[in-house]
Amino acid sequence: MRYLLLSTPILALAVFVPVAHAQAPQAAPPAQAVPQPTAPAVESAAAAKPLDTLFEALKRERDPEKAKGIASQVIAEMNDSGSATVNLLMQWSEDAIKEKKNAAALDFLDRVTLLDPAFTEGWNRRATLHYTMGDQRKAMADIAEVLKREPRHFGALAGLAGILTEAGDDDMALKAWERYLNVYPADREAQEAVSKLSEKIAGNRT
Repeated sequence: MRYLLLSTPILALAVFVPVAHAQAPQAAPPAQAVPQPTAPAVESAAAAKPLDTLFEALKRERDPEKAKGIASQVIAEMNDSGSATVNLLMQWSEDAIKEKKNAAALDFLDRVTLLDPAFTEGWNRRATLHYTMGDQRKAMADIAEVLKREPRHFGALAGLAGILTEAGDDDMALKAWERYLNVYPADREAQEAVSKLSEKIAGNRT
């Protein structure tokens, strides 16, 4: 999977209904040491503006290399929650995943989604982790949460397309890739995926 990772067509439809961190200490302290914010994190309008500008630039750009640079900036923006606590938990989850401590990583990501449910990357990373742990249903539920909050999240859309392809649902996978290209039209790999799926679907109907 290029980015992330649906189990059944019914779950896939649920995703279509709604239209990767700061530096941190290398060793994670015990879970109970995680600081608790005094108020729920709220996504500010100011934080959304640069992301909107980047997505607009990504949609206009036709040069693959330039688009890749813009996409990297989008990912960097989405990876920064604006909260030191959440960013720290994300770093700990990344470290735990690298050390194959999936249960600990899942605990950190559960905390992220509770502390800041508006932070899409917490849901996105947890979806990837659920997939790697073999729980596609939970992975898909988290993808739905990502796309509900940010329909332009091309990483989640790529993961959605990948899972649908694995499930043999080519029609829905094609729709996911088309949504992806509407956000990131210069991605050559996505263009190739759409071309191959379109040819396969056409061949199956003849």
